[in-house]
Amino acid sequence: MADVRMASTQGKWILLTTVLGSSMALLDSTVVNVALPRIGLDLDADLASLQWIVNAYTLTLAGLILLGGALGDRFGRRKVFVVGVVWFAAASLLCGIAPNGGVLIAARALQGVGGALLTPGSLALIQASFHPDDRAKAVGLWSGFGGMGAAVGPFLGGWLVDGPGWRWVFLLNVPLALFCVPIALRHVPESADGRSHDRGFDILGAVLGAASLAFITYALIEARAGTLAVVVTAVAGVAAAVAFVQVERHRPDPMMPPDIFASRQFTAVNIVTLFVYAAFSGFFFLAALQLQVVSGYSALGAGTALLPITALMLLLSARAGALGERIGPRIPLTVGPLLCAAGVLLMLRVGPDAVYATDVLPALLVMGLGMVALVAPLTATVLASVSTDHAGLASGINNAAARAAGLLAVAALPLIAGMGPEAYRSPTQFDSAFDTAMVACALVLLVASALAYTTVRRPAPDCRHPECRTHGCVTAPPLEGTQTGETAEK
Repeated sequence: MADVRMASTQGKWILLTTVLGSSMALLDSTVVNVALPRIGLDLDADLASLQWIVNAYTLTLAGLILLGGALGDRFGRRKVFVVGVVWFAAASLLCGIAPNGGVLIAARALQGVGGALLTPGSLALIQASFHPDDRAKAVGLWSGFGGMGAAVGPFLGGWLVDGPGWRWVFLLNVPLALFCVPIALRHVPESADGRSHDRGFDILGAVLGAASLAFITYALIEARAGTLAVVVTAVAGVAAAVAFVQVERHRPDPMMPPDIFASRQFTAVNIVTLFVYAAFSGFFFLAALQLQVVSGYSALGAGTALLPITALMLLLSARAGALGERIGPRIPLTVGPLLCAAGVLLMLRVGPDAVYATDVLPALLVMGLGMVALVAPLTATVLASVSTDHAGLASGINNAAARAAGLLAVAALPLIAGMGPEAYRSPTQFDSAFDTAMVACALVLLVASALAYTTVRRPAPDCRHPECRTHGCVTAPPLEGTQTGETAEK
């Protein structure tokens, strides 16, 4: 029963628990990029292995995040949240002690499974536990603290890599989990959605969706080899995608109901999401490498250098959302990608011996302002494009689409830029390929801007508005839920 008051001791414990749990997954998604050069050198990994270290986590998280929310509704949100935290911590421990790249990649995939269980549950627990009069305040505090965690993530990751070592980027999750789980079991009330017992689980849909992403990702990463295996996996990926669509069309309770795409605006905004988050993911994957491999920054220096983007999102996302409500989403979703494209092109100035104040910072400030302009209106437009009953599902689909776009971008962009297996070991080779990749990201953002201008319209005045006003995560748009506890993420 949702009757816990914010001022109560239990309310404070619930807020602390959900912030700790969601921060584990959020920190991991922002700090690993900074650690990649050191991981590659220590484990003698090539560029393809570094891509998989990032993508193995994103693959399982994107493929299973909708299923994770459904499991919480059925079996209990606290129970699934705790299982997710323990799973994530165990996988993090395996990452931290991995003797080689193969074990690390497998452990990262397991981390993604844990993330898919705990991520939807963190804000769902708040929505299901707090009294309706306190829920908005609790969500605001939760998203604000989460945004602060996102802001310190790259800095913390850089400090760990340069200090005790990159393995502590993962091992840090273990004590967080040891602190989080007992609090959750003692202070967080259990909740579930009784209606979910009347619905089945779309296990087949989840497996086909994840398999399609896995096969296509493998084909893109290994495409340089031009082997028969690449062709076979590419065909298998397309076949799995077709099968996924067919399964979703004919299941009585599909994970991704096709009829939700009957809204042209919902479909258009999700396509915009695919483009912008493909560019964002490619940018953050390569920028951290560029700063260290080419410009000579330490891991701490590279992590600190990227802070302005997250700081701008944390400080201005709520105001950008309010502006979007006043003027409509079309202008923000058109101008935002244009600003991001300009920021990406400014990164062409970042080369050997780059000066932070004149070469790096201007690009990041423009990029950050562009992300501020578009992320909050993007979420609002997604929610406004469907009925209120489907708001949580629509937000989950949008979040999964962004993560899938990032997965494919990290796989494809090095191929497009002509990066060889050892490119990150050569500053000259990497610098040249980085410039090509940034131009490609800018073009993708220009396409997103044009698409938003031609397809996005002002929503109805009585549409659903986002609950998460403060947003600091650069890897995906915020998840939103309903008052009955559908999935939500800052």
